[in-house]
Amino acid sequence: MPLFEKIDPSTVPAEVSRPDAAKLVSGDPVHTTWNQHEGDGLYCGTWSSTPGSWKVSYSEWEYFHIRLGYSILTDADGIETHLRPGDAHIIRPGFTGIWRVIETTLKDYVIRV
Repeated sequence: MPLFEKIDPSTVPAEVSRPDAAKLVSGDPVHTTWNQHEGDGLYCGTWSSTPGSWKVSYSEWEYFHIRLGYSILTDADGIETHLRPGDAHIIRPGFTGIWRVIETTLKDYVIRV
């Protein structure tokens, strides 16, 4: 494994999934993940979703940077955070809410479990 590596989705296979039916709130969102690195409890890469919404519950720590699209993340108290290109956030373990993709969204992520 190189010690310095460019994050490039075209260099890794895409994993396509959908939210678990029990978590789906609306629509039929399709998630595509290009996991660039996985090891020692660290994951990083690029993720995309088509429009729709689903319940989220984080047991891990995540940093993400929105590259394209528009989403709204609503926490358990109903507070909405609008996510647009250039936005970067950290989600800590214990966060629950709803992720709603308004326009197909692409983000880079780093997850620590």
